[in-house]
Amino acid sequence: MQTLCLPVYETRIRTGRNGNPEIFDPIRKKFVRLTAEEWVRQHFLNFLTTVKNYPASLITVEASLTYNRQLKRCDILVYGLNRNPLLVVECKAPNVEITQDVFDQVAMYNMTLTVEYLVVTNGMRHFACKIDQQKKSYGFLRDVPGYQEICTQINL
Repeated sequence: MQTLCLPVYETRIRTGRNGNPEIFDPIRKKFVRLTAEEWVRQHFLNFLTTVKNYPASLITVEASLTYNRQLKRCDILVYGLNRNPLLVVECKAPNVEITQDVFDQVAMYNMTLTVEYLVVTNGMRHFACKIDQQKKSYGFLRDVPGYQEICTQINL
C-alpha cells in the first residue's frame, strides 16, 4: 500500500477467506477489507489515538446517521466525555482529490451531528475546520487539533 503523510505504525494484515487482504481495525476489534480508503482510515485512527491522544473508547468507525431520511455513514466520529459528537472525519483514498464535493459531504453529515470540528483527509493532505454553530460559520485550522486542546476550548 501507498506511503501516507501520517505516522507509520505496525499494521496487522492478513488474507481473508475470499482471498482479499484484510487489515485489523482496533476500534471495531475485527479484520476489515483492505481498500485504499481503509488504509487511510486505519492510519488516521492511529494518528488520532497515538499522536493526538483521542481515547479509543470515544471513537466510532462508520457511524450511522440519517439525513433527509437516508441512511449515511461517516468514516470516523469522535465523542466528548459527555457522549455528544465532537469531531467527524471523512477519509478518502490517496488518489482522490479533496474537492468542494468532499467538504459538502462532511458538512451534510454535520447537519445531523452538529459537531464543532470537521476533518477531511486522503492520507496525503488533511484539512481541519472549527465550526461556530451560533454564527453559522467555520474557520480552517493549521493542524488537526488534539483531544486535550478541543476539551479545553469547549470546556469538557
